[in-house]
Amino acid sequence: MMNTLRYHQDSHSSHSTGFLNIRCLLLTGLCLVLLTAFPALAEDPPKAKSGPSTEELKQANNPLADMIAFNIQNYYVPKLYDLPDKVSNTAWARFVFPTGRILWRASLPVSTVPGLEESTSGLGDLNAFAAYLVTNQFGIGPLVAAPTASDDALGTGKWQAGAAVVYFNANSPQLQFGGLATWQTSFAGDDDRDDTNLLALQYFAIWQLGNGTYLRSAPIWGFNLETNTYNVPLGLGIGKVLKTGNQVY
Repeated sequence: MMNTLRYHQDSHSSHSTGFLNIRCLLLTGLCLVLLTAFPALAEDPPKAKSGPSTEELKQANNPLADMIAFNIQNYYVPKLYDLPDKVSNTAWARFVFPTGRILWRASLPVSTVPGLEESTSGLGDLNAFAAYLVTNQFGIGPLVAAPTASDDALGTGKWQAGAAVVYFNANSPQLQFGGLATWQTSFAGDDDRDDTNLLALQYFAIWQLGNGTYLRSAPIWGFNLETNTYNVPLGLGIGKVLKTGNQVY
C-alpha cells in the first residue's frame, strides 16, 4: 500500500508546475483558516502536574522518614504448610509520628487465622515502639505490646515488653532496602495463657519501576522462642505513590 501511494504521487508530479503551485497555495490557505478558527489547536497542550519527586518516592516506604504517616499493609497467605486447605490474612494499620530524634510507631493487626474447623477474624494485639534515631538510617528503642485481641486465637493475652532495632538504606533512587527486628516477652496478663518470648524479623526491599509504581517485599518472620516454633513466609507486592498538592500517598 505504501509503494502504491508513493507511485501515485509521483505520477501527479509529472503534470505542470502551475497546477502544483495552485494546490500548495490552496492547502496553505486551508491550514491558515483552521488555525485562525481554532487557535487552541496551535497552542501547546497543558503540562501534566508534576508527580512525586525521586526523594519522595524513596521516603514513601522509609520506616525512618521524618514525616507523620499512616499506612495499611495487607499480608495474604494462600497456603499454609500444616493446613494446606486453609488461608490466612493480616492487615496491619500503622501510625508513625516523629518527635525530634524519637520515632514513635504503633501497629494494630486485623487478622483472619485458620483453625482446624473454622477461621477466626478480629483485632490482634496492639504493638508500639519508640526508636531513637542514632543516624537517619538506624534506630533502636523500647517496645511494648498490649493484649487488645478480640479473641484468644488472635493474641497472646499478655502484656509484653522488649526492644526494636530498625535500619533503612535509601541512598539509591532505584533500590531501597533495610530491616526491622523486634523482641518481646511477657511480664503480666492472663495467668491461664502461656508466657511469651517472641522474635520477629522483617526485611524491606523496594524496587522502583517508574511513575511512582514499585515492587515491594517485606514479609514478617516470626520465631516463638518459648515453644521453639517459627513461621517464615516469603512475600511480594506492588504499590504506587501518588501526590496531590504537597501530600504524598
